[in-house]
Amino acid sequence: MTGVRPEQFAPLAIMTRSGVDESIHFGALVALNSDGTTAFSVGDPTVTIFPRSATKPFQALAMVRAGLSLPADQLALVCASHNGQAIHQDTARAILATVGLDESALLNTAAYSIHVPSAHDAIRAGTGKTALQMDCSGKHSGMLATCVINGWSTTDYLHPEHPLQRAITETLTEITGAEPVAIGTDGCGAPAHVIPLVHLAKAMRALAVGDAGAEGVQIYEAMSQYPHMVAGDDRHVTDIAKAIPGLAAKDGAESIYVATMGDGRAVALKLADGSGRGISTVLLAALTRLGIDTTAVPVRVEEIVLGHGQPVGRVRAVNI
Repeated sequence: MTGVRPEQFAPLAIMTRSGVDESIHFGALVALNSDGTTAFSVGDPTVTIFPRSATKPFQALAMVRAGLSLPADQLALVCASHNGQAIHQDTARAILATVGLDESALLNTAAYSIHVPSAHDAIRAGTGKTALQMDCSGKHSGMLATCVINGWSTTDYLHPEHPLQRAITETLTEITGAEPVAIGTDGCGAPAHVIPLVHLAKAMRALAVGDAGAEGVQIYEAMSQYPHMVAGDDRHVTDIAKAIPGLAAKDGAESIYVATMGDGRAVALKLADGSGRGISTVLLAALTRLGIDTTAVPVRVEEIVLGHGQPVGRVRAVNI
């Protein structure tokens, strides 16, 4: 059986409460120098993982190569796990409209916005869960637009053997330099590929430095210029990318993070427990060790531990 093994992980983050270490998050991390060589790693950098939504930039690369042409803000949404705020939903509609479709064509899972105020607005308005609100609707809008451009079916575009999904798998294999170990099903219904962690970092770097061609640079620039489209309000992905000029970053479910600078320095990480806590702290520690200035990242990104509503501890990175 493929997948992660306990011995592949090492401590990467510790949560402290009232001066006492309470929890440890194990994981694996790899950081690359500008030239693509390994700067440092923790745990096993070859661990095979589902990068989940961290593969969206590479899925978008396949779409752009297949003829998808969008303004940078819309392309950033194709790479996004967005909040489902009004701007994100409106942008997904705009992408669909470029090929004469509307949200009824979306086949991703219906959900409320992950942005709580937006979800509450929908509930108060009597709106149920919809595919448009779901955080993957930007990617699916791009997928549908790509299908129409190429004359491919739009009713089964999530099938692994659909021409779009075959193109994505081929592109992912090329840019990562690794044949997917397995292909499963992601939360939104799209195929989810399993690849080694270090190859995820190399693929993100390839977008930034031009190794994936002009289309890859286009995606890197869209993500770094429009981080709010990649995530949204109150998201550490947005806050970190806004605060570090030239950084493109993407999180993924089950505690995945990947990021790159335009000069090729890159980080990919996976925390073993999949809880999500600790990934922003670990990412910032890794970026700092790579020599990237993180001092402008807002304090709200710091992972604070509360006791009776007051700060009593925090999450800190270790072994970096």
